[in-house]
Amino acid sequence: MSVSPRWWALTAVLALGCASAQQPTMATAQAQPRQQPPANPNDVWASTYQPLPSHTTLIRNATVLTAAGPRIEGGSVLLRDGKIAAVGRDIQAPADATVIDGTGKWVTPGLIDDHSHLGVYAAPGGQALSDGNEATNPNTADVWAEHSVWPQDPQFALALAGGVTTIQILPGSANLFGGRTVVVKNVPARTVQAMKFPGAPWGLKMACGENPKRVYENRGPSTRMGNTAGYREAFIQAQEYRDRMQRWREEGADPAKRPTRNLKLETLAGALDGDILVHWHCYRADDMANAMAVAREFGFHIATFEHAVEAYKIPDLLKQAGVCANMWADWWGFKQEAYDGIQQNAAIVNAAGACAIIHSDDANGIQRLNQETGKAIASGRRLGIDVPYEDAIQWTTINPATALGIGDRTGSLVQGKMADVVLWTGDPFSVYSHAEKVFIDGALVYDRDDPSHQPVSDFLVGNEPSQGEGRQP
Repeated sequence: MSVSPRWWALTAVLALGCASAQQPTMATAQAQPRQQPPANPNDVWASTYQPLPSHTTLIRNATVLTAAGPRIEGGSVLLRDGKIAAVGRDIQAPADATVIDGTGKWVTPGLIDDHSHLGVYAAPGGQALSDGNEATNPNTADVWAEHSVWPQDPQFALALAGGVTTIQILPGSANLFGGRTVVVKNVPARTVQAMKFPGAPWGLKMACGENPKRVYENRGPSTRMGNTAGYREAFIQAQEYRDRMQRWREEGADPAKRPTRNLKLETLAGALDGDILVHWHCYRADDMANAMAVAREFGFHIATFEHAVEAYKIPDLLKQAGVCANMWADWWGFKQEAYDGIQQNAAIVNAAGACAIIHSDDANGIQRLNQETGKAIASGRRLGIDVPYEDAIQWTTINPATALGIGDRTGSLVQGKMADVVLWTGDPFSVYSHAEKVFIDGALVYDRDDPSHQPVSDFLVGNEPSQGEGRQP
């Protein structure tokens, strides 16, 4: 009998409880050797993600959008050993394969939301679960979003039902430097480390414009020129810190002579070196241009401009700098710097050959990221810009994957990549279509027709009525 994913964590806890009789006594515990810190302290926070058990699966007779080339009508996708084994037509089913008839249905890569606050602003909401903005200093580069992520957030399962398999979780935008981001696989887990996308680089959330101006108007900096000075001063300090650490390593890395760690400067130095990817909240075109100038001054690359409401004014600059515009489909006008937003933003950026991404920044929007893309397609067409589906699917798959530093492993249906796949009931950009089945690393993690494959947070156990097999309280 299949078991609902909500019981995985409970089963693990019970197993630990059963073993409690074998726990060491106080005397034996005191005799254990003292643990030595790792050579790289950040290894403590490394991913412990393990793919779920998967089964060889062939989806055939579907319309396939690979995000890596033209659509395939009557196409097939073979998932084996957690990877994409083959994509094309007339793929023979291995003897051990589960075969799914995709007639009238569509297949895409798993959707990737490049900008989310799930887990740090968890449901059911309220101050107790408001953990996304450390609004105590303009520079909080020392904080990490993963230290706030609550894996029990019920919103993760809702996003999964919308076909979202990978999520970047960011701190809020109150500060010039908001802290580190984390990229996760959208799977049930007890710890955030068990969700962390293996090998994904950290990101650095930065913010410009009205948000930090408003939050620090009585404490400073409270102007755009003050904000820019704050970025530059912080990166000057980070350069000095990086140089001190480099000299220490070159001189033999004697632990007794190691410079004192500084978590803020450690993160900023990582951004300067390209090990930590910069994701910069900016709405206005002039703010984005200033940010790119700061990046040129200090020699680092900006991976994305978050929200980028006026990206349509500078697509040539974005293309030249290799910066992705991470946009809403149609949010605008809710504050002054958003007044000049247009619904054709993504279509214009894409038509100019720059990198376009559609994101949610919203716990409801992440559940229908495919529909947000559909709205952006329609807006472009009204302006006379034809957005091919082959381009549009990239906005929520390979483009965000590349911006997150994981495009070599996921984001497109290419042989050898992770089998993060969605089977849709129809056209994925239609409001009438749903994610029918969702696979992560080849494992079926969501099935619209099977409650035993509809994960429910342990937080909700006992708070909702049972709904069939696998959902018994």
